[in-house]
Amino acid sequence: MDSAVGTNAPLRIGLLGTGPWARNTQAPALAAHPGVELSGVWGRRAEAADALAAAHGTRAYTGEEGIDALLEASDAVAFALPPDVQAPLAVRAAEADCHLLMDKPVATTVEGARAVAGAAEKSGVASVVFCTLRFAPETSAWIAEQAAVDGWFTARAQWLGSLYAEGSTSEYADSPWRREKGGLWDVGPHALSVLIPVLGDVEHLTAARGPADTTHLILRHTSGASSTVTLGLSAPSGAAGVEIEFRGERGTASLPGWDGAETAFRGAVDALAEAVRTGVPHACDARFGLHLTELLVAAETQARTR
Repeated sequence: MDSAVGTNAPLRIGLLGTGPWARNTQAPALAAHPGVELSGVWGRRAEAADALAAAHGTRAYTGEEGIDALLEASDAVAFALPPDVQAPLAVRAAEADCHLLMDKPVATTVEGARAVAGAAEKSGVASVVFCTLRFAPETSAWIAEQAAVDGWFTARAQWLGSLYAEGSTSEYADSPWRREKGGLWDVGPHALSVLIPVLGDVEHLTAARGPADTTHLILRHTSGASSTVTLGLSAPSGAAGVEIEFRGERGTASLPGWDGAETAFRGAVDALAEAVRTGVPHACDARFGLHLTELLVAAETQARTR
């Protein structure tokens, strides 16, 4: 990779992964972004890489040699891979001086996430972890507004999906890592990415299991406020939904709706480009991704014993 990206040159971003997330969100967002050149698509299955690359007018890569070739052709890489496949490839990309646009969670082990954060810091590359609500225009503005307000007393976050409910036809249900790790790991980063900037870091955490893959968290934040979190992917379809609410001295604030994952992902691309241009780390960088993994490991460990 040529690390000297011109201010007016498009950011060459390669995509690693060809699954539903890559097809439905990342590849369309990257291909349509005016400041980006989609420099290629790498996949573990050659036929999938060929199909996705052809759909967006770029080159397909596969195999170990294909990873190196895509990194060489790119200024940055975006990941649409399971977290523990993503992590070592992110280290490899950082060592090749490629900036990182990662999916959450960065990894499901502290060691894996720490390796990514360390590689990004050592190489000096920019990094962004795609926590949807931090990049969707409607919700990112709302989070900043609440973070500027003092006097929050408590918060409640509930993110219940019906991915594994009876009758679900979602193609994301075929993801082995989601089925193994459940809602705590899949949607937990989203909830935490909203609560932490508003209420402060988590200084105490209690976790317990609920029905199916549901996990309940009670968090104490550095501001003195507390929050409760319910996370799951197996709720009945009638019970599914996302709600985040803050309560404090000035009343109640509730999370607004947002315009889908593709729009949010374009915001994450913009954030990465800004970090590359300015050298100023984004709040949702690899270090934040490491911290999320630390919290989720602690929650998972507690929940297993309750």
